Amino acid sequence: MILLISDLHLEEGRPDITRAFLRFLDDRASHAEALYILGDFFEVWIGDDGMTPFQIDIAGALKALSERGTRIFLMHGNRDFMIGRRFCRQAGCELLHDPHVAKLRNERVLLMHGDSLCTRDTGYMRLRRWLRNPISLFVLHQLPLAKRQQLASRLRSTSKTETRMKASDIVDVTPDEVIKVMRRYKVRTLVHGHTHRPAVHDMQVDGRSARRIVLGDWDRQGWALQIDESGAHQQPFALD
Repeated sequence: MILLISDLHLEEGRPDITRAFLRFLDDRASHAEALYILGDFFEVWIGDDGMTPFQIDIAGALKALSERGTRIFLMHGNRDFMIGRRFCRQAGCELLHDPHVAKLRNERVLLMHGDSLCTRDTGYMRLRRWLRNPISLFVLHQLPLAKRQQLASRLRSTSKTETRMKASDIVDVTPDEVIKVMRRYKVRTLVHGHTHRPAVHDMQVDGRSARRIVLGDWDRQGWALQIDESGAHQQPFALD
């Protein structure tokens, strides 16, 4: 069994999500071969040197899971793209590049966070290119923690305001971009998060059947995609 989750947005202000995640690790992930976390695991991340006791505890929970035999893979999201090697060492997980092709149950599956597919949101794409530029990342890491925290808070506030004002199709993936990426990586299944719109979309890529599986976010309920001998299944579950 393989499990995939995304968009938990873990933070101290949502203890219900934290409790549900820790139960998820004990009840389900401990029986899995692998756990893939496809971005926005944390609500905000200002650098491994700024880890809070809460974030250190989460790393410890992941480390305990890895020591029980479950392989853990983590991908950056748009909220936690500054997670680095120090956290991964403490959490016992492997950091994946976005996109990443994984062999899941003998199928090549493309894994992404999903924000890079939202190409119609030109303002966000400009900001993303700037934030992910190695020079920008270097500069950000040199800023004092307090300054990074201020910048992160401002970016979160601006993002929430702009998202509410944008049309729903603007903040969703661009269909042509999805096909282009799947064609580039020669896959028939794409799994991503980011949009908070859990669903399975059947589609055609170069005349062949394909599918795009969107992972759900953890807010009013939790979501996990399970891949096993019977196929791929995603079901919500109560946080409390």
